[in-house]
This record gives sequence, structure tokens and C-alpha cells, in this order.
Amino acid sequence: MTTENTSRNTPDRMDLPFVGLATFARQPACPDWDKLDGTDVAILGIPVDTASSYRVGTRFGPRAIREVSMFHGFGPEGVFDFEDEVTYLAAGEVRIVDAGDSDVIYADTKRSLANAEQAVRALLDAKTMPYILGGDHAITMATVAAFSDQKPIHIVHLDAHFDFIDDRNGITWGHGSPMRRASEMSHVKGITTLGPHNMAAVSRKDWEASKVYGTQVVPLRKVRAQGAVASLAHIPNGERVYVSIDIDSFDPSIAPGTATISHGGFTYYEAKDLLREIAKRFEVVGADFVAVSPPYDPSGITSLLAARTSLDFIGSIFHERAKRRAEVDHGTGPSGP
Repeated sequence: MTTENTSRNTPDRMDLPFVGLATFARQPACPDWDKLDGTDVAILGIPVDTASSYRVGTRFGPRAIREVSMFHGFGPEGVFDFEDEVTYLAAGEVRIVDAGDSDVIYADTKRSLANAEQAVRALLDAKTMPYILGGDHAITMATVAAFSDQKPIHIVHLDAHFDFIDDRNGITWGHGSPMRRASEMSHVKGITTLGPHNMAAVSRKDWEASKVYGTQVVPLRKVRAQGAVASLAHIPNGERVYVSIDIDSFDPSIAPGTATISHGGFTYYEAKDLLREIAKRFEVVGADFVAVSPPYDPSGITSLLAARTSLDFIGSIFHERAKRRAEVDHGTGPSGP
């Protein structure tokens, strides 16, 4: 009987997706947030779903996304996209670490959200971009609040719903309220909601409140008709944006694992085009991807979609940043002659 050498120095080691500890896309783990120097983006899980009004299960979202993202693991050479003929996520453009999860207090949503806000503040203090894996959409109230000491931000919100509920039976911090609560924060200068659809997306009262605030709404069929460029044209170039992506903005045929399914959502490429336009035109300072509920999708395609879309988006953000730096260095960008 022979024993194979499984050392990492073995040239023929394959690092298969089901081997090893599960971190986001096989990137290094760094649960000590005081040691994030030099990190460009930190993946943070916020596994809270006690603010959900219907089906729960999104507390398992961050772990499920991490596990399936191992399938898309990559090394320092990055990932070549033959459609664009571009290599994304190379070590020279972006350094990603998995920062673990914020602490969850069982049955205490408010304390859990307070912990989430504190965690995001720690990432911002370390000068790294937080990329958040939820959890239900209530977490966005906490993650956006963490930017209160930063320059103002505009929220770009991909969702089947408006999430502008003021209160339901006295509850003001449910998963249907994050944009309402964000609208009350002085450092949030605007909200754009892309892709809402179906009658259940909003009540008349909340719709009117959203209009009074000034939310820019581009319904799903309008996004589909006019495309990504026109759907984002109202936001000035270079704006600091925080992007919140709810998995229910995708059609349930490709994302069945969520609490509040709404038929007719985005395809993979529609969302990819929107996120690429966001990365191209704006300064993305943070993002969250919420509402993946693994118990409702035994196939795992919902988690795979979240992982793939997240990698696409992160790759686009930092590739565009590198292009802008190069333009400035060569005097052809906004700071050039």
C-alpha cells in the first residue's frame, strides 16, 4: 500500500472544489479585522434572518455561498473571460480576503444588527471595501449605517420589491424596510431601485412615501426595454455608490432559494450588465448580496448564482479601478490635461 503525498508543494495537486476549508472562492481567511492592511475587499457574512416576515433560512446563506464559490476558486493569475478577452481578479488588481461573519445573538435581531454595523465599521476603518453576504435584507439597515462617518453615498438597489415599508404592527426594522430606514440617514444622498415588479412589490402608502423621498425607480420591464446604460443615466459619473442586491430580483427559474419569490425577475446577463455599468461609471464603496435561502433550493443553483454574480461584480469593480488609475497615470483620465 502506498500513501500519496498531499503536500501543497506537490506539483500535481488539483485543489478540487470539495477539498479544504470553505472560504469565499478559496481566498485567504482573515477573521482578525485588525490585520486587513493591504486588503482591497473583505467578504463578510451577516447570517441574520430573524427580521423576515415569511420564510426563514437566509441565516444559512453566507455559508452556502462560500461553499459553492469553491467551485469558482482562483489563484493569483485571476480568471480569464473569453467573452471580454480580459483577465479579472488578478492579484495585481485586487486582493480579496474572507473576513468571516459578524456575531449573531440568538433571537435578538436588534443586537445582531448592531454587531453587523460594528463589523462593517471595522472593515471601513481598515480601508477595505466590505462585500456582505446575507442574511435577510434587514442587514442593509446596519451595513449602510456603518458609512455614517464616510462621504455621502447613493444606494443602488436591485430588488423585486421597494423595501420602503415604514412599519408593520410596530416593527420598523423588518426585511421590507431597509430602504425606508436608509432614506432617513443623512449620509445617504439618494436611492435608485432597479427591477421591482408584480403587484406585491409595494403598497400605495409606501409607494407614495418613496416618491416623496425622491427614490429613482426603474421597473423591471423598463430596465429590460432600455438597458443598463439608460437605467443608470440619472446618477452622475463618479458617484460614490453602495450596491444592495436581493436574490429575489432574479427570476425564480434560476434563483428558487429565497423567502419572497417574485416571478419575472432578471436573467443572469441582465443583472451582470447592470452591475458592470455600475462598476464602470461609479465608485463602488460597498455592496451586499442578500436573501439566499438554501433550504428552499436543494439543487444549490441559487447559491451558485450569488457566488458567480458576486465574483463577476468584484472583478468588474477592481478592473475598472485599475483602468481609471492607468488613465490618470497616462494623463488621459479626468485628472489629465
